Amino acid sequence: MSARTIVVTGGGTGIGRAVAAGFAATGDTVVVTGRRRERLDEAVAELGPTASAVDFDAADPAAVTAALDRLPATVDVLVNAAGGNTGLDHPAPEPGDLAAEAAAWRANFDANVLTAVLVTTALLPRMPSGGRIVTIGSIAARRGGGDYGGAKAAIEAWTASLAAKIGPRGLTANVVAPGLTTGTEFFRGRLTDARRDRLVNETMTKREGTTEDVAAAVHYLAAPGARHVTGQVLHVNGGAYLGR
Repeated sequence: MSARTIVVTGGGTGIGRAVAAGFAATGDTVVVTGRRRERLDEAVAELGPTASAVDFDAADPAAVTAALDRLPATVDVLVNAAGGNTGLDHPAPEPGDLAAEAAAWRANFDANVLTAVLVTTALLPRMPSGGRIVTIGSIAARRGGGDYGGAKAAIEAWTASLAAKIGPRGLTANVVAPGLTTGTEFFRGRLTDARRDRLVNETMTKREGTTEDVAAAVHYLAAPGARHVTGQVLHVNGGAYLGR
């Protein structure tokens, strides 16, 4: 397979970085994006000469528009890995504090849904037939998770609509939904041993997932052999949730 051009949002850390590393290892041209320039520079140094970075806020329409001149003219694969549980960065809203509740929901919607929707919409005109769009979801979309789970559930609904829209162009769109995964910033250092043990025990494999596990699923969906797989949610959680 000839080298392709890959864009990975949220590619400076965690799952996005592992996804980018896998593509770079096969000789693809990889562009990682994110808000934190220093993390992007670290990722590019690790990924090698086929990698570059573009920093912008993917939840800001103006910032996405301004970044287009710095993004590739042709995009074969777009991986929407930007996101995370923004609620962990702020105190939980007090009971009855509707303004804080609304802010929490909007923050997770912006971080997880708008980032994917805006970048995908902006780059779709640059994707040729055979292109792939893969968005990172979460087990929380099916098992509950408040504002974060709601945002990831919205990703699944949007992807189904997107797949139907772009299918006639020879493009596919899918979701990879991880469970507990090490090597990310998701828990911000707040995952207790008791909760980790409970989550591991819920799996059939009796282990945590890794960013490489998730990246492997993304790479499968981005491969030519997955050309007839679209509108799907691929669960990578060791059997903690059965997607059936």
